[in-house]
Amino acid sequence: MSPVAAGSGPLGRVDMWADDAALDAAERRLDEWETSLAERANRAKALSATMRELTGIAHNADRTVDVTVDSNGLLIDLRLDERIRQQPAAHTARQILDTTNAARADLLRQVSDAATQSFGDNASAQAIIDSYRSRLLPDQGPNDAHR
Repeated sequence: MSPVAAGSGPLGRVDMWADDAALDAAERRLDEWETSLAERANRAKALSATMRELTGIAHNADRTVDVTVDSNGLLIDLRLDERIRQQPAAHTARQILDTTNAARADLLRQVSDAATQSFGDNASAQAIIDSYRSRLLPDQGPNDAHR
């Protein structure tokens, strides 16, 4: 329903709703919108707290390298088996880098799960996932997320 001019007041033209039902419907829509925003804010706050606690963990095929990364993808734990001493340093370095990337991929999987659980499969969840992907695995494009 469109507003109907009711006259003029000291502040200019005053519009009134054509009927109370339209005004009530508009108020209900605003209340629903406000509730929806509050719910989304609460979900975002809970998701943020959850994601701060996430860690990514990985090990290489022969389990000589174990890596843990924090919620930002930074290395927080590295464990090397004694068998590492029997291989070239360059090979060990490559294993550490590859295993760190695998731990970051594990973290991204957890972030994806948490964002999807909080927001469903929508644009908000996808934006969070894409942001983490670009920081954690910069060499992968957005289509490489679901490996």
